[in-house]
Amino acid sequence: MSQKKRHYTSDMTAKQWKTIKLLLPPKHQGPGRPIELDMRQVVNAIFYVVRTGCQWANLPKEYPNPNSVYYHFRKWCKHDIWRRINTALRKLDRRQRGRKEDPSAGAIDTQSVKTTEAGGERSYDAAKKINGRKRHIAVDTVGNLLEVVVHAAGIQDYHGAKSLLRKLTETVSSLEKLWADGIYKNDGLVDWVRETLNIVLEIVARDPDQVGFKVLPHRWVVERTFAWLGRYRRLSKDYEKCTQSSEGAIYVASIHTMLKRIAPAS
Repeated sequence: MSQKKRHYTSDMTAKQWKTIKLLLPPKHQGPGRPIELDMRQVVNAIFYVVRTGCQWANLPKEYPNPNSVYYHFRKWCKHDIWRRINTALRKLDRRQRGRKEDPSAGAIDTQSVKTTEAGGERSYDAAKKINGRKRHIAVDTVGNLLEVVVHAAGIQDYHGAKSLLRKLTETVSSLEKLWADGIYKNDGLVDWVRETLNIVLEIVARDPDQVGFKVLPHRWVVERTFAWLGRYRRLSKDYEKCTQSSEGAIYVASIHTMLKRIAPAS
């Protein structure tokens, strides 16, 4: 007697698949045998890994071969496919909210995380006492991920920000203002952002007399985005050897989050 195919909570609905399907590369590009994989199940498998923290080799049998799934994840990391999908969905989400596709303001911040024995780029963040990497992200005013750069944790925020902001201007040309915490005022970064990118970097500093926790204007949005990403167990540490794959996993988590907002399950 045949068993009903199991459905996992990270799997896309038909409407969500329809939303993302046309953003994926075509199945057949150039010479060679056409891809016979069910690409919806490939994407579902990638969402499963990032959402649950499962190793690629331990994917449930309902999904395609783990080697094939990882091949596509990695290929789409190297070819900026996840980044382009994230940008397209961010624009769609903003349109649904009645906003312009590209924001005029946003916020930036970092998160230091430990790495594993996989190796790759890493160093020690003395402030957070973490040996690993930093996730440097920029978000719009509703918290959607604009861009991410992953680098060694020992690189200071005001140095790593330049790589993030150069990357950000490739996908968003309308930015006029960014909010950031006090460390970004160091090393002349505020002037560099204004003179090089024509963007105002406004520092939202913590009151030196503040006692206990207090929500800071504008900066809370990027903190909430880190909380959304924290729901994805693959991001509990940086398990990837290559920072490009690390960035890909963050884009995947962002894409999955936005898909549920754009096309909510009935």
